[in-house]
Amino acid sequence: MSQFETVDTLVIGSGPGGYMAALRSAQLGLKTAIVERGKIGGVCTHVGCIPSKALIAESHRYRVLRQSNKTEVATSFMNAQAFKEGVVNKQSGGVGFLLKNAGVTIIEGEASLVDKHTAVIKQMDEESTISFQHAILATGSRPIELKALPFGGRILSSTEALSLSRIPTSLIIIGGGYIGVELGQMYAKFGTKVTILEGGRQVLPGFEPELTAPVLRQLKADGITIITEATAVQAEQTSDMVTLHYSIDQELHVLTADYALVTVGRKPNTDGNLGLERIGLRTTDRGLIDTDEQCRTAIPHIFAIGDITAGPALAHKASYEAKVAAEVIAGQTSMVDYKAIPLVVFSEPELASVGLTEVDAKANAIPTVIGKSPFSINGRALALQATDGFVKIIVDRTSGAVIGAQIVGVEASTLISEMALAIEMSASVEDLALTIHPHPTLGEVIMEAAENAVVKMNQPAT
Repeated sequence: MSQFETVDTLVIGSGPGGYMAALRSAQLGLKTAIVERGKIGGVCTHVGCIPSKALIAESHRYRVLRQSNKTEVATSFMNAQAFKEGVVNKQSGGVGFLLKNAGVTIIEGEASLVDKHTAVIKQMDEESTISFQHAILATGSRPIELKALPFGGRILSSTEALSLSRIPTSLIIIGGGYIGVELGQMYAKFGTKVTILEGGRQVLPGFEPELTAPVLRQLKADGITIITEATAVQAEQTSDMVTLHYSIDQELHVLTADYALVTVGRKPNTDGNLGLERIGLRTTDRGLIDTDEQCRTAIPHIFAIGDITAGPALAHKASYEAKVAAEVIAGQTSMVDYKAIPLVVFSEPELASVGLTEVDAKANAIPTVIGKSPFSINGRALALQATDGFVKIIVDRTSGAVIGAQIVGVEASTLISEMALAIEMSASVEDLALTIHPHPTLGEVIMEAAENAVVKMNQPAT
């Protein structure tokens, strides 16, 4: 068994959290190695965020071309998959370049902790050991598999759904969260007949109904059937179709389609060969690792970030925590502050939220003023023929500070960053209203929502 040199920081996992942790660690002068059992860039780059958004973008372009009768489905989807692979390869190559350029040692293999300062790296039929002063665990998550619908054949996880070689004629999606809605709309735009089964009362649970209403209208316009309060019971497959049995109020129903896609959540990768039990690091009943405000685990020199820790499973949360962990290892006093983590759904129209919602504020007895403005009269939205939706700003009536914002509409994923900054710097709603926004741009809707809130601030509370 060979031995790698001892490093200051060993990072396990190279997703958005892992590679950022390794990069920041090396930038701070620490001898750093990163271990990846799959491909550099992890799930997000190869079978998650990046390929899904590439295909979503291509589906929008395809719909425009189809409306002009200038394309065929088969050819367009092959081109879309080729485009997606190009984007993924560029992203992965870029991550590898950044790590190598920063002096990070990249190790391909599966890491298993054998004690609190040593890991074994399995590479094909060989094993090597590496010693570390500190470790950052960034092993991410994987799709949850339902016992009644095990993955395989025509029952897909999001991983397989992003790599189909042809457009399905029909698709059943079990789970109406953000992944189900995003991929459902993507395939519907390519011409697939999509049915979404959701166990709760509405798709996109967690978002207020007024925010999801524009998305629901578009789902209907896309020809997507939504069945709520439904529970998948079992499925049978043949060589060319899947039959799904589901229940509503204990009454059984049946659907058939080319494929069934299960998108009911993700499971943290803390089991398997990682070796947490071996070093005495326990997980919660959900498989998560408890950490403090500096991302330290119960073993002070071992840190955990991203999907294997509490909180939303978001790539940008993992990247943020990665910087904190690396800086703490380097002796800085960094710590996490989660008050402004944006949540984005790349639906049509897009959904985005940051900070508190109106419901959150009421639950915490915070007196609020709500500022709203629609996209319907915005010049840029009119030019883009994308006028559905609005901006909603939550303001603390006592201080005038912006404490939350929700956006449903075109480019909500981009616009929400301005609101995240406002919350992060404790800006007042008047600051937003007085900020000159260029014309004609979508950002003016934020300014107008802020102006609406300022007017209400000057009125007596009701």
